[in-house]
Amino acid sequence: MPVANATLRSALEHADLRVLLMALFHRTGDRRWLEAPYLPKRDVRLIAEEYAGFPESIRVEILTAAEEAFADLDAPPSITDPGDELMIRMMSSCLGEQVPDEYAPLIREELGFASRDMRWSQGASPKTSKSRKVLIVGAGVSGIALGARLERLGVPYSIVERHPQLGGTWYENRYPGCGVDTPNHAYSFSIGTRYRWRRFFSARDQLFDYLVRCADEFGVRPHIRLETSLTRATWNEEEGRWFYTLETPEGTEEGVADFLVSAIGQFGLPSIPEIEGASEFEGEIFHSAHWPDDLDLAGKRVALVGTGATSMQIAPTIADRVASLEIYQRSPQWARPIPRYHDDIPDEAQWLLENLPFYAEWFRFTLFWRYGDGLLRFLRKDPTWKDPARSLNKVNDRHRQEMTEHIERELAGRDDLIEACVPDYPPYGKRILLDNGWFQTLRKPNVELINDAVGRIDANGIQTSDGRHRPADVVVYATGFQMTQMTSRLNIKGRAGLDLGEAWDEDNPTAHLGMTVPGFPNLFLMLGPNTGLGHGGSAIFLSECQARYITSLIVQMIEGEDQSAEVKSLVHDEYNARVDAEHEELIWTHPGMETYYRNGRGRVFSVMPWRLVDYWGMTRDATLDEFERQALPGPREEGS
Repeated sequence: MPVANATLRSALEHADLRVLLMALFHRTGDRRWLEAPYLPKRDVRLIAEEYAGFPESIRVEILTAAEEAFADLDAPPSITDPGDELMIRMMSSCLGEQVPDEYAPLIREELGFASRDMRWSQGASPKTSKSRKVLIVGAGVSGIALGARLERLGVPYSIVERHPQLGGTWYENRYPGCGVDTPNHAYSFSIGTRYRWRRFFSARDQLFDYLVRCADEFGVRPHIRLETSLTRATWNEEEGRWFYTLETPEGTEEGVADFLVSAIGQFGLPSIPEIEGASEFEGEIFHSAHWPDDLDLAGKRVALVGTGATSMQIAPTIADRVASLEIYQRSPQWARPIPRYHDDIPDEAQWLLENLPFYAEWFRFTLFWRYGDGLLRFLRKDPTWKDPARSLNKVNDRHRQEMTEHIERELAGRDDLIEACVPDYPPYGKRILLDNGWFQTLRKPNVELINDAVGRIDANGIQTSDGRHRPADVVVYATGFQMTQMTSRLNIKGRAGLDLGEAWDEDNPTAHLGMTVPGFPNLFLMLGPNTGLGHGGSAIFLSECQARYITSLIVQMIEGEDQSAEVKSLVHDEYNARVDAEHEELIWTHPGMETYYRNGRGRVFSVMPWRLVDYWGMTRDATLDEFERQALPGPREEGS
C-alpha cells in the first residue's frame, strides 16, 4: 500500500530513532543500520529521548532513508525472524549496550517473531483432549492468558468469575487515578491485534477495555461465567479429578474437572484495618478496591489512610476538588520521578505504531527492557558495604541520593514534609512507586500529611494517637491487600483432604515455580507464591510464561495418557530452598523495614528473586520427571 509522502514524513518526525533503525533494518536487510555512526546513545530513562543522541545530520539521514524504504508499506521485508544470533546484535545496537545471549529466544517470542504456543506433537489435538476439562477461577489477566492458549489447543475449559464483569483487578479497582505503573506497550499480551494506548501509562478504563477486547478476540469470552464463585474444590482420589461447588445467580451447582487453575493472583482480598469505632462513622467509609461508582467528592473532607501505590494515585487526582484531604501515613515510600507519566502519545507516533512494519514490536522491546531485569543486579547486598542501614551497595546508595534529591526539590521550603517523606530504609526495599504529582500534591494548602497513628474513628472523623481529632466526610482505606492467603481462600482440599491453607501453615505460601503444590494433583496457581515482580517487569509477561508451562504439562499428560500429575515434594522443597537462599542475598530480606512481601516470620513469599529471562527459561516446558503421575484407568467416553 503506497502511502502519501506528507503522511509518512510527518509521522517519521515523531519516531523513536532507535526503534526506527530496527524497522529500517527489517525492511532493507542493510547491516550498516546496525553499525556506527547509526548506533543510538544508551538511555536508561524510563521514557527515553526519541532522538537517541544522534546529531541532526544523522537524524536527517535516517529519516530520509526510512521515507524511501517505507514508501510502500506492503513491500515484503528482507528479514522477519532474525534468529538468535542476529537478534542479539539488533537488540544491542538498538539499546546502545550489550545484551546477553540468553535474551534472544525470549525477546523473539515477546515480539511475535517466534511462537510461545504449546503444540500437539501429532500436529493436531488428540481425541482424548476433548474429554479432559479445565476449570479456571478468575477472568483477569491470567485467566484470559491461559484461556487463549487452551482455545488454540482445543482443550475444553470454563472460567468462573465472581464479579459481574471480567477484568480481575482492572474491573475491581475503579478509584480515581487508578492506572498501571508499567508502560502499556510492555504491559500487554504478546498476541492479538495491536491496541491504541492513549498514553505511555494508561488509566484503568483503557486497561479494562483492552482486556474485554482481548477476551473477545482470543475466543475466551464465551467460556466465562460471570457472577459465579468457586466455594469448594476437593480432589477425588478414586476418580482422579476435582469435584467442585459453584455459587451462581441461579443457586448452588456441582461440577467435575480434570484440571483446576487458580487465576486469582495475590491482590484479590482487600486488607481492611481494624480501627476502634469505625462502625460508628456516619459518612462514607470503604476500601479503595470498593470505590462507590456514584461518589461525589466535591467539597468533601476526605481522610485517606495509607501512602502506598494506591494512595499516590488517588491523592493527586482528587486534591483539587475536595475541601480538605488528610493523608495518614504509617511509613514513607521511595518514589521515582516520571517526567512523561501523563503524556499523551501524539497521533503521528500512533500512526507509526499502527502502520510501520516492525515499529510497534521494537517499541515494545525498548520499554520491556527498561522495565525489566536491569535493576535486579543492583539489589544485591554487598557484604562489605559500610552503611547497610542506609543502602545495600554503591549503586543503591546513588539511587537513594537521586530520589532524596528529587524529594528535596519537589518539597523545597517545606522542611517538615521533607523530614516526613524521606524513608529510612534502602530504596527498592518496598515496592518502588512512581511520582505522578504526589509530592506537589502534599504542598497544596488543603492537603495535610499526618504521621501520627490512627487511634480511633468516631461518628464524624478520626482521632490520632496524639489526641487530635480531624473531622471527615469520607474515609478511604488505601491499605493494600491480604497477600498470604492467595489460592488458599478458595477452600481447596487436595489428597487425603489436605487443606491448602493448612499446607501453607496459614501465612507461608509456597509452590514449585509459583504454580504447583505437593498434595494437590492437577492444581495450578497463576501469579502465586514468589512470582511477584519486585524489580520491574510486566505481570502479563509472567501470566503468559505460566500459561505456556501449564499447557505444556497438560499436553504432555494428555499425549502420555496420564490421569494426574502431582509435583514431587523434593522438587518443591529444593526449588523453594533456592528461592529463599537467593532472597537472603537481595534487598527484600533487609532487616530494617516491614514490607508486604514478607510474612509474619520474615520469609519473602510474594516476589521472585529471578530475572525475567531466568523464569521464562524455567517455565518454557514442564518436566514430567518432576511429577508423580497416575495413568488413565482406561479410555473415557466423549463428554464424560
